Amino acid sequence: MTVHAQAAPAHVPVVRLKITEIFHSIQGEGLTAGVPTVFVRLTGCPLRCSYCDTAYAFTGGEYLQLPAILSRVAAFATSHVTVTGGEPLAQAGCLELLSALCDAGHQVSLETSGALDVAAVDRRVVRVLDLKTPSSGECARNLYANLDLLQASDQVKFVLTDRADYDWAVETAKRYDIASRACVLFSPAFGLLDAATLADWMLADRLPFRLQLQLHKLLWGEVPGR
Repeated sequence: MTVHAQAAPAHVPVVRLKITEIFHSIQGEGLTAGVPTVFVRLTGCPLRCSYCDTAYAFTGGEYLQLPAILSRVAAFATSHVTVTGGEPLAQAGCLELLSALCDAGHQVSLETSGALDVAAVDRRVVRVLDLKTPSSGECARNLYANLDLLQASDQVKFVLTDRADYDWAVETAKRYDIASRACVLFSPAFGLLDAATLADWMLADRLPFRLQLQLHKLLWGEVPGR
């Protein structure tokens, strides 16, 4: 009888990502603001927004394999996890990380610029798209096709620095009928637009959108890892 050797198992690539920080904090934005959350901040971003508050995540960081990331997250014993950046989708392994976090039983959200395709993101993940306003300098990078992929659990954020940004955001939200697809968030750029002024504009225009403040900055200021 001839014995045929079994084929060697296909190589399974090791998923590793470059991580700026993994920390436990209070979610400062969106529909889960105030909820204890573990943040996994990936390194790198192809955009350079004028009001970016996480430029320290553009470079540096350390490479971690997926099991090590999951272990660090699990150590905080917290159900909510946010994957952020930089721009997390700039790293190919981000998709595997998101699915693995969901498989581990976490409630997972992704904070993305909206400039990269979100079609392959696990459907269990809450996608928070940060559409770039004119003052960001990166408005032309918005990938509006992403809006067709939104689910009711997703959120679209506009960071505003002035009235021109506000008017553009209102027009854009209405043109794409974003509020019928997902939650619309208007956020004043920290230190650049007075929150009360933005609130007055929204009330005057009877907007069905949500005003959000960066709760973590109100608590701790602009401190990395908080």
